[in-house]
Amino acid sequence: MPRRARMYLPGYPYHIFQRGNNREPCFVERENYQFYLDLWQECVERYGVAVHAYCLMTNHVHFLVTPAQPDSISRVTRVVGSRYAYYFNQRYNRTGTLWEGRHKSSLVQDDRYFLVCSRYIELNPVVASLVVKPEAYRWSSYMANAWGRDSNLVHHDEYLSLGKDKTSRSHAYRELFRDRLADGDVHLIEEANRYCQPVGDERFRRQIEQKYGIKLGQASRGRPRNKG
Repeated sequence: MPRRARMYLPGYPYHIFQRGNNREPCFVERENYQFYLDLWQECVERYGVAVHAYCLMTNHVHFLVTPAQPDSISRVTRVVGSRYAYYFNQRYNRTGTLWEGRHKSSLVQDDRYFLVCSRYIELNPVVASLVVKPEAYRWSSYMANAWGRDSNLVHHDEYLSLGKDKTSRSHAYRELFRDRLADGDVHLIEEANRYCQPVGDERFRRQIEQKYGIKLGQASRGRPRNKG
């Protein structure tokens, strides 16, 4: 019996993360990355998902998206994941699963953490020491958000609030990357990602729970605990 699709709150952004099985590469050449993005382009239009930021790493992917319907994200990730796995297995004469289970997701507090989460996603190649600056990495949304490069995939209202025109918005977005992300914000996003908890403060969590009558996990704030 197929697993029930997860339900998401329409109109709210989510940080989506999916890793390759056993942390093995999901992308090994340029064509793979492009094929995967083309699948996303096709599916977000079909199922109603707005993409705000993304980054394709060698063995995992990050997306910041907003669904139009409760099942929009589930349908997109299911179709993209299965079609890409079939393509990858056929191309490289392999068998078996490509992904490490289903994607993980975290509801994002849009007025406070939306742009923080965008920066976290687009800085992944820098943190991984693949590039020195985010604009040097081809497979992320940074060039669309920070330099106004045309993209049929990336859209969001929060970005529009950064300036009155494309030039001013791009400049304001680049300015956000002058400072490193706060350790507490990185910890919050990573803990939320690990346990599918919301990226937000306690007040946001309570508001969502009361408004929709659902129970959300609670992510801890602050620096990681000392394990020594």
